[in-house]
Amino acid sequence: MGDSASAGTASTPGHVWLDDAGVAWIDATNVKVIEVVLDRVAHGWSPEEIHFQHPDLSLGQIHAALAWYYDHQVELDAEIERRLRDVAAIAAGAGESRLRRRLRAAGLVP
Repeated sequence: MGDSASAGTASTPGHVWLDDAGVAWIDATNVKVIEVVLDRVAHGWSPEEIHFQHPDLSLGQIHAALAWYYDHQVELDAEIERRLRDVAAIAAGAGESRLRRRLRAAGLVP
């Protein structure tokens, strides 16, 4: 990870850089922008709450990641939707677990 110059990747303003696959990362971390976005979308967390939950990220890095998201919202929202479809397909293919069957038989889950 790191800065865009050393990685030989496309440059973006602020704390965000793109790798060779076009994935946006937060500088000097092992955190993808989409991970911060998912915290915001899934939990409704403010930048301050994200910082509280991930103190290794500065507020500047978090705000830069969210700004990058809003500048590329259509693309990232499509990626999030694709991931949700993939997870749903995997879950559907996995079937019911033995634990869930036992819980259902015991009347503990519908």
